[in-house]
Amino acid sequence: MNPTQDFGFIKSRVIPVLVIEDASWSLDLASTLVEAGLPIVEVTLRTKASWDALTMMREVPGLVLAVGSVSSIEDLTRANDLQVDFAVSAGIRSDLIEKAFELELAYIPGVSTPSEVLLGIKHGLTTLKWFPAETLGGVPALKAISAPFPSLRFIPTGGINSDNGRNYLEEKSVKAIGGSWMFPKQALLDKDLSTISRLAQQASLL
Repeated sequence: MNPTQDFGFIKSRVIPVLVIEDASWSLDLASTLVEAGLPIVEVTLRTKASWDALTMMREVPGLVLAVGSVSSIEDLTRANDLQVDFAVSAGIRSDLIEKAFELELAYIPGVSTPSEVLLGIKHGLTTLKWFPAETLGGVPALKAISAPFPSLRFIPTGGINSDNGRNYLEEKSVKAIGGSWMFPKQALLDKDLSTISRLAQQASLL
């Protein structure tokens, strides 16, 4: 199997997607997810705090750690040096796939069209992010785009929440879903671990 697509370590069917502005509480935040029964997080590279948060979270036992919003060779190299478990991109590019293969770093590029899916297949990929899921048409659109590719598995992300998440998970083509609903903006601002823990526990039961 292509080493960039061996995702046996992902046990959860919900992947929390985190945009973090303050890395100082990263250890507590990651530990809360583990204790809540959702021991996985994708930290997106959307803020200046992202890499510091990833570095700190890497020290939390039992946490599956991903770097999200990867957009360059440098991002993949740095992620690999940090020994994250996998990397995720919003879109798909051949050079990033090839670099991930070279590094033997598990990698999930994003797709939104059949042509992009075909590019992933060309590189031997079997798991792809489908983004932005709700904007693209939700579950009906996912059914349509996945039908010609029965051997592929998708991780829909974008607009998914506790209300519609189960609808995605019922689809055979879906390996997992990504979402940020367990990180409400106010809870992040207040460093409200209690609320995040409760929402993470609920998400783990989907």
